Amino acid sequence: MMKSIHAALAASIACLTVAGSAHAETKTLYVGMNGGNLERTFTQAVFPAFEKANDVKIVVVPGTSSDILAKATAAKDAPQMNLMFLDDGIMYRAIGLGLCEKLKESPELAEVDKAARMKDDMAVGVNMGMTGIAYNTKLFADNGWAAPTSWMDFADPKFADKVVFQSASASSFGLHAFLMFNRIQGGDETNVEPGFTKFGETIGKNVLEYIPSSAKISEMTQAGEAAIFPLTPTAVSTLKAQSIPVEYAQPKEGSVVLMYTACTIAKNNEPELTQKLAAYLLSADAQSAALDAGDVYPSNPKAVASTPEGKVKLDAFQTYMKTAVVLDWDAINAKRAEWNSRWNKMIEQ
Repeated sequence: MMKSIHAALAASIACLTVAGSAHAETKTLYVGMNGGNLERTFTQAVFPAFEKANDVKIVVVPGTSSDILAKATAAKDAPQMNLMFLDDGIMYRAIGLGLCEKLKESPELAEVDKAARMKDDMAVGVNMGMTGIAYNTKLFADNGWAAPTSWMDFADPKFADKVVFQSASASSFGLHAFLMFNRIQGGDETNVEPGFTKFGETIGKNVLEYIPSSAKISEMTQAGEAAIFPLTPTAVSTLKAQSIPVEYAQPKEGSVVLMYTACTIAKNNEPELTQKLAAYLLSADAQSAALDAGDVYPSNPKAVASTPEGKVKLDAFQTYMKTAVVLDWDAINAKRAEWNSRWNKMIEQ
């Protein structure tokens, strides 16, 4: 009898131990996002506090916004990721494809800039930025050139074979620069004829190479091949930290607002915890940490820089935002595939 009791008790304890260890098992959230500076900044300075507070491991699935969107689309019915970061234009496509779950109201969401809250709160800007002009300070100094001030500087004959331009069919930076050129020529996002008609005979004549992403910028700048190219202040800061001779210039016509946005993925396997992560990413604490660690500019106005140098950069960024242009992404996405094909055939042929 006693043996039976002991056996039953041992079995019960074993079951409780297994159940307890299963209950205590650390959960994993998978986050799709750009690699490089953003992945490094978030994994080193932002995610750890959330991981510790919630006994969770965050694993980054790196890739461009297009890569992440493709992964999320392929796994729409059984998501492999919990949350994804995408450039704003691509996020609009993700929302349209039904890949995002509406963000829950939270004190953190209420704090962010209204402009950062996308379409029915299906996604939200975490990193606010803009595409403007970057230039090679060494080349400019060696040639006695003044800093650029306009998108039309890309068409200046002195930059022949010195313009590096991201492909508008593959990069938000290239698309932004093309659409600002189109606006200067009299078009808008519903009419890109002026841009396509005049690009080749103006900016196109100066382009040394069209690149699919900005990965080659550092190499081409150091080699003295690239004089001027579309880029963001954050990307410029990253290059400067690597001793690359670059600086950012705000075009007089305005830069283009570029938000790095986040959404919780619909049907993901940890909806409550993912919503909690999304709220944390909008907090002043998380965004202050990202600003300090990687010049990731905040959507929460309560975020602060901890150093005098950081405060100067944040003040400059806020000044740039005053003249930044918001594009019509509904119009863009309605015609994007057609534009991509046309760009590849007419511009990069």
